[in-house]
Amino acid sequence: MKKQFNLKNFLINYGVIIIMLILVAYTSVVRPNFLRTNNLTNILTNMSYRLVIACGIAGCIITAGCDLSAGRMIGFGSCIAGSLVQRMDYAGKFFPNLEPMNPILVVIITMCITGCFGAVTGFFVAYLSVPPFIATMAMMEIVYGLSLIYTGGSPVGGYDPGFTKIASTKILGLSSLIWIAIAILIITWFIFNMTRHGKYMYAIGGNVQAAEVAGVPVKLTLLLIYMKAAMMYGLAGFMLACKSGGTNINTGLGYEMEAIAACTIGGVSVTGGRGKVSSAIIGVAVFEFLKTALQFLGVTPDAQYIALGIIIFAAISLDIRKYIAKK
Repeated sequence: MKKQFNLKNFLINYGVIIIMLILVAYTSVVRPNFLRTNNLTNILTNMSYRLVIACGIAGCIITAGCDLSAGRMIGFGSCIAGSLVQRMDYAGKFFPNLEPMNPILVVIITMCITGCFGAVTGFFVAYLSVPPFIATMAMMEIVYGLSLIYTGGSPVGGYDPGFTKIASTKILGLSSLIWIAIAILIITWFIFNMTRHGKYMYAIGGNVQAAEVAGVPVKLTLLLIYMKAAMMYGLAGFMLACKSGGTNINTGLGYEMEAIAACTIGGVSVTGGRGKVSSAIIGVAVFEFLKTALQFLGVTPDAQYIALGIIIFAAISLDIRKYIAKK
């Protein structure tokens, strides 16, 4: 028997996305340059590092957790990356005798350092049963303190041209940052759908007790999820440093909230057990198009925060409502 269309459920599932499409359509009419190639390319570039963040945080959310340390971890990662690629003649160079390092080596170092902090967070969540909210909030403060000590509160600049060239290099008309994000999306999809780790992740999010009974290595899986997420934040910090040409400890501040909201808008459930890589893509796209549309319509940055906050409220509320309805 064909399932009858339910308008109420459709609006609950896709209401925020529908609002975004209406706003984008309206903006493209009153501001014709909104959908021009240059602007769309800029939106995709801004989406690139946010997609990397969302891929990391999605795993935490699927296990019914969260990660409040993402924003500070991104800032720390960007400062580490920036300090390793400064020109020899730069007056504020962090390491006076250090030649600018190869960007590939820099990104590996950055991801390994942030990954270690993520592993510590995962250890507390998995082995000491500390709630993710508390564990990641504590790590957020620790990483921020370490960033202050590392940089002395000073901005990090004076990058070697070979480093900043990464962001400006285009392949098939798209920034290399976009291609990095595409590669991460493919890798994340493979992990989520084609590996035991991915199956374990969904099992833990669905019912952690049942997963333990079924022989899922819950503790190790959780530790790896938070470590992997932190490595993504390090990569995002590296990408932001490339794009901006300079960084400071507040780079990435608040990005964790955007990433959580984006994942939820796209369909990653905060109650655990549900979510896809496509969910992160949809959610990040909704956020970026909404923000850009509001800018084109002349909405002030202060008012934009209010609008985005309302979207977060709506997305989380609708997700909880769907969970209650299923129960």
